[in-house]
Amino acid sequence: MDEFNLENEFLKLINLNSGIVHKVSRAYCKDPIDRQDLFQEIIFQLWKSYPTFNGQSKFSTWMYQVALNTAITYFRKGKRNLAKGVLEDYHLNVGVLQEQTIAGDRIEALYTAINTLSAVDKMIILLYLDDKSYEEIALITGLTKSNISVRLVRIKKLLKTKLQNKV
Repeated sequence: MDEFNLENEFLKLINLNSGIVHKVSRAYCKDPIDRQDLFQEIIFQLWKSYPTFNGQSKFSTWMYQVALNTAITYFRKGKRNLAKGVLEDYHLNVGVLQEQTIAGDRIEALYTAINTLSAVDKMIILLYLDDKSYEEIALITGLTKSNISVRLVRIKKLLKTKLQNKV
């Protein structure tokens, strides 16, 4: 596949699934500037990794794996040490409207509560909220289905408590 077709296919898939990057960025970053930096880092890592996507899983499943791993790595290594490559402006203009339309105190409160969770628990609840099956969550996180089930019960209870107490 030539460079132009590869790029077009990538942009099409990213635009169809841009909500994933917004959700992960929002869950891992409270500050809008950090959120934008993480968003750009995830898009960059997806572009860099795209040639390795082999279609054995759904694109959205692969995208979640890359996005969540990037978010975790982003904070472990320190934000300033990542993304040495250059993205063109049109790569960064993916799904901007979706984040701008996310509104409401309840959603903000939920993201604030999710932001207090551990990295693994954030992954699990984000995937769950995106209607991923236990099998898909297990595949993405590397945990067992039974572990996912137990963790989700605990996470939901914890989030309910945090939301009732307004985090």
